[in-house]
Order: sequence, then structure tokens, then C-alpha cells
Amino acid sequence: MQSNQGFDPQEIEELRKEMAEKGQSYVVIDSEDNSEDFMNFFFIGVYEGREVIYDAAIYTLKLQHSSEIYELAEHQVAKKYPNYKSIVYEEDENGDIEPLNDQEEEIGLYMTEVMDELEEDEAVKVQEHVDVDPNIDYGIGLDVGLNVDQINPKVIEKFIKEFNEDTLKLDPTHYSFQFDEDA
Repeated sequence: MQSNQGFDPQEIEELRKEMAEKGQSYVVIDSEDNSEDFMNFFFIGVYEGREVIYDAAIYTLKLQHSSEIYELAEHQVAKKYPNYKSIVYEEDENGDIEPLNDQEEEIGLYMTEVMDELEEDEAVKVQEHVDVDPNIDYGIGLDVGLNVDQINPKVIEKFIKEFNEDTLKLDPTHYSFQFDEDA
């Protein structure tokens, strides 16, 4: 851990100043993945008695559920179509999406069927969790799934406060979600 800059008091102080300027207890890590369902950010806490910068990825259980359904469906598709590669949508010169070829269309339909089946059977269940990864290059990694409608500043601030005060209570319930037909 000596080479991990996330434990460096100077790094921690710089982050503390940046958080003070923003008036919040965290700093968002710029990423195109950040959304109302997922956020990656830094905050300061204590790990094994030492102050450290946490690199946290926090997301909704609904997003985790969707991701796991998709991964399972991809696995099923790869069994049926050995040459399967994720479908990449191409744009034409006008920015319109090019039509899929017949095999891609067939694979896409099968993938949708499998996902619908997995969802209907409630084959995937997720629960709130905080996974700690001390083996990252910068600070300590946190992988956090919460049963909330969206990830917003209020949710992040509440998580950090409860995590740092060791008062975080995770819901042990296993959840399964239905995809929105309108989405």
C-alpha cells in the first residue's frame, strides 16, 4: 500500500480542498457511464485505521439486475450462435442507424426472447451490497448497489455519511425487476 497514492496525505488534502470548493463530501469522476442509475466518485474515509481516498462506483439495483440479465442472455445466445459477437449498430452518412443483416436480426430477436424469459422466470435476483477492493492502484475501491430509484447527490451524501460513521444498513432482500415496456 506504500505506493498507493490514495493513502498519500497530500493527495487526500487536495481532494478535501476540491470537495470544500464544491460544497459536498465527494468529487465525481468524469465518465460517460455516469447517469441517474450509476455514479463514479471519490470521497475520503478510513481504511484499517488510515485515512484514504475511496474510489466508489454506486448504482441502482435495477441497473445491476438489467446488466446481469443481459450477461446471462448473451451467454445463451453464444451457445446457440457460436459466431456471436455483440451487435454493433452502424450509422450511415446521415447519422441514421444502418439496418441489421438477417443473422444479426435473428440474433437480436433471440436475445430479446431470452431476456424476456429470464425476467419472467425471475432468474436473476440482486440485493444491496458494498464490496471493498483494497487491490486497486489508487485508494480503496468500493462497488455499491442500492435499492433506490436513482443515484443523485442526496443518495451519495447519505451513503458516504453512513459508510464513514459505520451506520450503513443494507437491505438483505433479494429483488427482481421487470423491464419497462415503454422504455
